[in-house]
Amino acid sequence: MNPAEAHILKQPEPFKSIIMHLQVLVEHTLPEADLLYKWRMPCYYIGKRPICYINKTKDYVDVGFWHSAHLSKQWDAYLISENRKVVKSLRYKTLDDIDDAVFISILKEVEGLKEKGFYKKG
Repeated sequence: MNPAEAHILKQPEPFKSIIMHLQVLVEHTLPEADLLYKWRMPCYYIGKRPICYINKTKDYVDVGFWHSAHLSKQWDAYLISENRKVVKSLRYKTLDDIDDAVFISILKEVEGLKEKGFYKKG
């Protein structure tokens, strides 16, 4: 079992179920993405490019996107930056909080941005 999967299985409920649901969505939407364990959390990469990370915090699951500076403004209502300069994230406290269509749409857009840098210039 890969270290990222082992990490996911060690999480308490409801966080384990939330992460596993997100894992299914990522792997179905981006079958070429690899689940790696970096910075003590599960991260998805396509080749050498990061797509997102999934991190359990105190009371929610945080899905961070490194390329969020390039995302369409339509996602601003869903994404949280919270004093971070580069990464924006989606946060989930329950399985019902997950809007599969929004999550999948953001993943597809991020996949198309993977060749861009993290910062938006200009």
